[in-house]
Amino acid sequence: MARYPSTAPAHYQFGPGGVTPAVRVILAICVAVFVAGLVAQQPVFEWLGLIPQSVVTEFSIWQPLTDIFVHHGIFHLAFNLLGIWMFGVELERRWGTRAFATFFLVCGVAAGLATLAVALLPIDAVWRERMYQGVTVGSSGAFYGIAYAWARAFPHRTVLMFMIFPVQARWFVAILIAIDFAIAASSRLTSGTAHLAHFAGLLAAYVYLNSGGGRRGGGIMAEIKYRYLKWKMNQLRKKFDVVEGGKDKKWIH
Repeated sequence: MARYPSTAPAHYQFGPGGVTPAVRVILAICVAVFVAGLVAQQPVFEWLGLIPQSVVTEFSIWQPLTDIFVHHGIFHLAFNLLGIWMFGVELERRWGTRAFATFFLVCGVAAGLATLAVALLPIDAVWRERMYQGVTVGSSGAFYGIAYAWARAFPHRTVLMFMIFPVQARWFVAILIAIDFAIAASSRLTSGTAHLAHFAGLLAAYVYLNSGGGRRGGGIMAEIKYRYLKWKMNQLRKKFDVVEGGKDKKWIH
């Protein structure tokens, strides 16, 4: 629950209102995949969930994307979808549907790729078995990125943390990260929660937003294109130096 702008003091509202197009599609896909999982759980998890061993040995390269929309259990689904709706709607209204959808996928895919990368590290046998052969699912990485972006856009908004304690958005995200880090540090991989994916989603959101995403609507690719064009112009300037001639001479390029 968050407090949204209003003329009345301390006006609290549950959520941002109506669902925006991209958020609606994300919610619909997640629910549809969850229902499919109830009918045929194992095939859905093996095909759409992220299994590093399958990516490497069977070239299931779509899994770092599709695992975003797979959830294990109704509470896992409800928590992520509630967060995406509460914080994602306003971001989509501010950025536009295309920019928000890109941001969601960047954070979600980054979480999957981070899990895949760690699973390929030469770590001990227990970690390798859990990470390399295990199944990672969920949009938590994308949710953490969205929560960070929302707090960055509206740092002084008030959120009722755990539906009890009112805190500013910036502190809400900081507390969320601290709790996740504490759980990860105390449980390693025994909790069954992919904390690494959460942190990767946050990092992706930070890099994306600092590269221009959400402001110019272009994100990382627009930034890369801008940097390339700037470099190209500098190269052309070096090749075609301008030299001033004498009184009766023309400019030489």
